[in-house]
Amino acid sequence: MRILLTGPTGFIGSNFLRLALARGHEVAALLYPGESLPALASPTDTLHSYVGTLAEAPWPAIQSFKPEACLHTAWVTAPGSYLESPDNDRFLEWSQIFAERFFQTGGRHLLALGSCAEYQPARTPLVEDQSPLSDTTRYARCKNALRLALENLAQRHGTRVGWGRVFYPYGPGEHPVRLCSSLIQQFARGEKVVLQTPQSTKDYIYIEDLTLAILTAIESGFPGTINFGTGRGITVKEMAQTIAGIMGCPHLVEEAATPVCDPMSYMVADATKLRGLGWKPRTPLTKGLRHLREHGQSVSGR
Repeated sequence: MRILLTGPTGFIGSNFLRLALARGHEVAALLYPGESLPALASPTDTLHSYVGTLAEAPWPAIQSFKPEACLHTAWVTAPGSYLESPDNDRFLEWSQIFAERFFQTGGRHLLALGSCAEYQPARTPLVEDQSPLSDTTRYARCKNALRLALENLAQRHGTRVGWGRVFYPYGPGEHPVRLCSSLIQQFARGEKVVLQTPQSTKDYIYIEDLTLAILTAIESGFPGTINFGTGRGITVKEMAQTIAGIMGCPHLVEEAATPVCDPMSYMVADATKLRGLGWKPRTPLTKGLRHLREHGQSVSGR
């Protein structure tokens, strides 16, 4: 399959790129000016790179590639600022322009990545077409607005759109301030970790399992909204204790005397649709965390 990929240098995009090539697909990566292909990826007969933006992509070159599908991952993701960043509005506008041109040039299936942050927190697993959505952040509003716009475009062009709500990916290459990497760094320095939200429960999915889920949805031509999560929740306390156990420092984990309320205290996917495509997670939590720790050590030792 010929796949057009946006955001190929990001955490998800770069891992998807490697997997798609390994599975024998042909990929055209849209690189922003100044970007370069991820490590271990270079132009070949099955990997093509084009320079441009979502608003001004090199459509003649893309049209000659004749993509059968597109995975749209490009968006603002900087931890600490992405939820209310004005860039969300810009990516919403740019993504609509990009999708319109993709369908106009003959594209038949586009899968765009959304987020579990689109959901209102609940006490039970979140279901794609049933659970209430949130409008409390600019990020959630813009993501949901893009989903609706893409659905309208697909209806107008007679094409298919998939919308993948990503839960909590982790693994080598993640941003260092993410929970897992942050805990690993603190324990490596011998620092005590006081958990402020120990019972906060999230659905963590290993990056290779996530990219396999995404590719499975693309290969099947899945239309509609689908959760990219495991269906299993892990508390912050369980995560910290697991990492501390791997690193031999369980004594460094403590709970705050007065826990802080996490407004997104339970964010777990209902993975029925995803598992219905034949996908299942392959990487146990402990194995994934060991890989993440080993990657961190190899990077810091360079």
